[in-house]
Amino acid sequence: MTTRDPIPATPTPAAPAPRHSRAAFELPTLILIAATYAAWLAITFAYGRIPLWVVLPVGVLVVALHSSLQHEIVHGHPTRWYGVNRLLGIVPLSLWLPYERYRVLHRIHHNDERLTDPFDDPESYYWCPNEWARLNPLTRLLLRFQQTLAGRVVIGCVWRIGAFLYNETRAFVRGDPGIRRVWLEHFGWCVLVVVWVQFVCHMPLWLYFLGMVVPANGVQLIRSFAEHRARPETRERIAIVENSWILGPLFLFNNLHSLHHESPLIPWYQYPARYREARERLIAANGGLVYRTYFEVARLYLFRSHDVLLHPTGRVPPKAGAPQPGVA
Repeated sequence: MTTRDPIPATPTPAAPAPRHSRAAFELPTLILIAATYAAWLAITFAYGRIPLWVVLPVGVLVVALHSSLQHEIVHGHPTRWYGVNRLLGIVPLSLWLPYERYRVLHRIHHNDERLTDPFDDPESYYWCPNEWARLNPLTRLLLRFQQTLAGRVVIGCVWRIGAFLYNETRAFVRGDPGIRRVWLEHFGWCVLVVVWVQFVCHMPLWLYFLGMVVPANGVQLIRSFAEHRARPETRERIAIVENSWILGPLFLFNNLHSLHHESPLIPWYQYPARYREARERLIAANGGLVYRTYFEVARLYLFRSHDVLLHPTGRVPPKAGAPQPGVA
């Protein structure tokens, strides 16, 4: 697991996105949110009533879709009202990731000037030389394997959860600002999920977590695997995966990632058309970092490393007592 200090619960403002006219309610997203929660209730309630080989794969897809919806919601969809959006996204179907922590960390990630930086970008997979030197050989080996798509999905689906919980536990024990409040609220919402799964549906909690939540995390890691790389030019750090009509809808077209970073206020259902309009400009800006499909990503990187682990700028840790990322 990584031992990086977690980012406090106060976000730093992300770089402003281009202006975009927004509806008060985005009806397609509201319908999809309702359908996703209904599907989750139905598939978990179906445990013991239909075969497990149907329940688990469908549950994986539903939990993965819910994660995509949470990503949509943290960017201010589907309404203009923060409190309404928060209520729509806060139910923790994945159990391990508090909505508020995800919101803060992901918005910090959208500071594109610091994108891929091992200290300033919470979603970076790069390391600085000082941190790398402190890792034991087994940890280094496992991290290198996670630079392949197979390793990222198979090992990373557990690693990501474990590393996050380890760092958050340290922050909770230390009493970092805002962390305890976020987690105590999260535990309250988790009770609702656990009561439904274990006591209403009579599904063992371990089966729900290992059979649905962990694989759903692995599915989401397919999306994030090749979407960023460390380069001097900001826009060249953001990839595009075109023609993904299988996983693309599951990811709410976040595979068109350069467009998302440029205009996160565009709702998911407008992305394909907006991308077609801006395709040549986006590809020119990101230096041609384009994959035709996720099958191409798999062909290139299933068992080959996507990039180096050490950040090319050779970043050094912040000085002791310096403000940490995320503190306004």
